Amino acid sequence: MLEILKEIDNNALVALNGSDSVYWDSVMWLVTKTTTWIPLMLVILYVILKNCNLRRTLLVVAAMVVTIALADRLSSGLIKPLVMRWRPTHDVTFLHTIDTVFGYTGGNYGFVSSHAANTFSLFIFLSLLMRCRIVAISMFAWACISSYSRIYLGVHFPGDILCGALLGLLVGCMVYILYDYIDKRYFETVSVYSTAYTPTGYPYNDMHLLAFTLLLTYSTVLILAIPLS
Repeated sequence: MLEILKEIDNNALVALNGSDSVYWDSVMWLVTKTTTWIPLMLVILYVILKNCNLRRTLLVVAAMVVTIALADRLSSGLIKPLVMRWRPTHDVTFLHTIDTVFGYTGGNYGFVSSHAANTFSLFIFLSLLMRCRIVAISMFAWACISSYSRIYLGVHFPGDILCGALLGLLVGCMVYILYDYIDKRYFETVSVYSTAYTPTGYPYNDMHLLAFTLLLTYSTVLILAIPLS
């Protein structure tokens, strides 16, 4: 069974990795960079600051930091050195055949993907926090595209991404359960019944702003990736 799964994973990598397009190389390179998503993080922080008092803001931000830090440490600090599965760029089977971008090969080990774990943990935490369909769909698309960029760049097998995503979802849910417990125990919870607000009290206008920021960031990436000559 393990050999069958490995064969499926290898074939999926060959099908999904890279392209012959310099343009899409640049797009995926920008998508995978953490700095590209600074505007998104700032808008998320703005929405939280706008709609929460200082104490609850600190709690939400702390929960987000714990979510990402825990997903990252479990993936990079524990699972990768324990499993020691080579990245495609360091695997002798694919070393000279895999498509890479700008010579980027990543670290030695790739299982599980920290990118997938981090993005999916944040996606599920924010979806549970804000309870808004447009945010959930937008953040899910963000996590999927960011994770796929790692396969495109040749630094992860699809199995690394899938397992990293599952780890991230588990971590995000666990941290949210803890956050929700603390929030209900130590903070006054206000139920909102209005078409202008999500069930957890976030204005839909702010949710649309978050989704628009994602769309604008992707549009900017598509423009910046256009070759100048």
